[in-house]
Amino acid sequence: MAGNEALRLVARELELLEGIGGLLHWDQQTQMPVRGGPLRGEQLGLLSRLAHERLTSTRFADALAEAEAVGGATEAERAGLRNLRKAYDRAVLVDPALVSRLAEAEATGFDAWLGARKNEDVAAFLPQLDELLGLLRAKAAQLDNTRAPYDVLVDIHDPGTSAASLRALFGRLVPEIHRLVEAVRGRPHPAGVEGTFPIERQMALCREVAAAIGYDFDRGRIDLAVHPFAVGLGPGDVRITTRYDASTLLPGLGGVIHEVGHALYEQGLPWDLAGTGVSEASSTGVHESQSRFWENTIGRSLPFYRWLAPKVREAFPGVDVDAERLFGAANRIEPSLIRVEADEVTYNLHIAIRVEIEIALLHGELPLSELEGAWNDRYAELLGIRPPRPSQGVLQDVHWASGAFAYFPSYTLGNLYAAGLGAQLWADIPDLWERVEAGDFAPILGWLRSRVHERGSIDRGEATIRRVVGERDLVDDLLGHVWGRHGALYGVTR
Repeated sequence: MAGNEALRLVARELELLEGIGGLLHWDQQTQMPVRGGPLRGEQLGLLSRLAHERLTSTRFADALAEAEAVGGATEAERAGLRNLRKAYDRAVLVDPALVSRLAEAEATGFDAWLGARKNEDVAAFLPQLDELLGLLRAKAAQLDNTRAPYDVLVDIHDPGTSAASLRALFGRLVPEIHRLVEAVRGRPHPAGVEGTFPIERQMALCREVAAAIGYDFDRGRIDLAVHPFAVGLGPGDVRITTRYDASTLLPGLGGVIHEVGHALYEQGLPWDLAGTGVSEASSTGVHESQSRFWENTIGRSLPFYRWLAPKVREAFPGVDVDAERLFGAANRIEPSLIRVEADEVTYNLHIAIRVEIEIALLHGELPLSELEGAWNDRYAELLGIRPPRPSQGVLQDVHWASGAFAYFPSYTLGNLYAAGLGAQLWADIPDLWERVEAGDFAPILGWLRSRVHERGSIDRGEATIRRVVGERDLVDDLLGHVWGRHGALYGVTR
């Protein structure tokens, strides 16, 4: 068997194992019995070990070396060899026993977080968090003991990112966000959308919106979960979850649009190149750019609500709303406690707090006993509100419980990338907003497909976005977007 064919076979096996792991995680958060956590931890630990053994095997190494000797004839083939080499070189540095232990701890961490969140008991979660931190520090040290743990881990999610680059980014972004928040302070908020919104009707409306945007239900599904997420199991199976509240409409709708953005990326990856090392997302930041683009750039726009308003009135006959009211309610600047329900302007303040704290935790600069207090203090300082209970504070997110440290920066990177993509899209499709108002989302999805989705990980991280938008100032794009939309709504200018 030729080198590339042999390599593609074993690489495809690794993708299949990853998809099986994704299915187990999906089941854990949607269907698994309450007491299934320990068993799921064992299952995921075994699966991770098997995948690690295949990735670090002589079979994989020999196939990779043979393929590299031949070289790649196309851009995609060369990128695939680069990606698979990076994956192999990284994997052989990590002890297989550590891989298994970390997978088990991530599974049981979710279970511990779920119980602690339900009981509003931070202390009950800290032992599991302490174990996860120790394992992650050990993994970072095995990967590269010359760099700080956070720099090693964040580079896995978003290549080229570091604690220093993030501090510089938030050092520029946070004061500018505060300028806008202060500019609207004391001004009347746009009216909210009041009423009762039966969950079944919300679900039906959200399915209609998801399908209109382009989510293929023949290759996906929507389920309920404590924390919304999307998971791509492979070609033909990309799932999302969300949550609803009968007392409010927009959070559930926004959550579905956000996760559909992730799913559209997964459904649009170059699956014909499965097993070549490029049929995966470019980075977590690029992944988040797709969800944030659909949720914010499109899903919070006035033209979008002009299309949606009649459907809302039809779904909820007792609620009298028009497009302007929906638009105003969706774009209120109102500091709040819950990240996934935050307004577009203050959202990055939530991320700034998490990044600051997780860097301190990983580097041993913040004792776990002080975690809840540090979280609450930073919310009081940056957002002017103090969480009354852990489920609205440090226990609101599942990420740390699942071992996803250094993932949070991807949300702000995604916002920056989305702003740049939005500006470029408008330049490329001048009648963009007329199409949105008409419910014609196909040109938008087609634009993203050809420029981002179908390239998979031929480029990595920000390079994927730069290929599309060039050397734009992405921070300025984001600030221009929020001042242009939210500032105008409140009658203030930058």
